[in-house]
Amino acid sequence: MKIYTRDGDDGTTGLYFGGRVQKSADPIEVNGAVDESQAALGWARSLQPADSVLNNLLMHLERDLWVLMAEVATLPENRHKLEAGKSLVTPAMVAHLEASIDELTAQLELPKEFIVPGENQQSAALDVARTVIRRAERVAVTYPLENSLVVAYLNRLSDLVWTMARFAEGPIHRTAKSAL
Repeated sequence: MKIYTRDGDDGTTGLYFGGRVQKSADPIEVNGAVDESQAALGWARSLQPADSVLNNLLMHLERDLWVLMAEVATLPENRHKLEAGKSLVTPAMVAHLEASIDELTAQLELPKEFIVPGENQQSAALDVARTVIRRAERVAVTYPLENSLVVAYLNRLSDLVWTMARFAEGPIHRTAKSAL
């Protein structure tokens, strides 16, 4: 199998469940921004210890973004083919983000002022990932998907990544009850 197909040389790209659109089409713009978000999360993950809670959570989030991108890359007439949790963002996926935020914030003393990113490489990478995710969310709101949780997922994801960055800063914000 070759990496290149030449199918996109005409400025179009294929969609999930078929169809082609211009590479500048709204769903491709959304998925481009989400792809950048996934790469930013991967970079942040590469800076975490391999067996850490944050590493495992980041891997889970990267995989969730595949689901989100599949949903975005599906034509409206093919949405009925989407499968919950495999190609369609679900309420449970959003709830998992909220539960993760709650779990991490229970172990932090949240800052009472604005954060200056860069406490360490791990938190700085997470803060960069958060800003990339926020951009993906801004792009996603311009491409409304009917009955979709894509925007809610991205919104909650950026909140979680902000929380993860504070957690990665270490004892500066952690409370005594931290178990991680």
